[in-house]
Amino acid sequence: MKKYKIVIDTNVLLSALRSSKGASFKLLSIIDKGLFEFSLSVPLFIEYEAVAKRSPKLIGLTVSVIDDILDYLAEIGNKREIYFLWRPYLKDPKDDLVLEVAVESESDFIITYNKKDFRNVDKFGLKSLTPQEFLKLIKVIK
Repeated sequence: MKKYKIVIDTNVLLSALRSSKGASFKLLSIIDKGLFEFSLSVPLFIEYEAVAKRSPKLIGLTVSVIDDILDYLAEIGNKREIYFLWRPYLKDPKDDLVLEVAVESESDFIITYNKKDFRNVDKFGLKSLTPQEFLKLIKVIK
């Protein structure tokens, strides 16, 4: 089986932090199993942190637990330096952070719940998938 390269959109991380029942949580729970390669950059990580810590009580986690999860993602993620900015390319500048990592890391997929926001990424050889679609692709769920 091919080992795909992915970048995870912030909305997927937030969904995984909010609930342990969905595909987002499943994706994060297997992130260290070697089934795919996960890439991130410093700007994307800062976005993850800002969004995750915006309302920790709504997520139901303490800031300390959020820090531990983010530290783990930073430790296991394929850290990429962005040398070429593709901004503005997408409607939302925060989505450009995801796109830049995906292009630089030569990722196969952007994992997101907002596929419409990444409509034109095929020009970069990328495809956007939901967490559930990706987990089906790698045969983690049916």
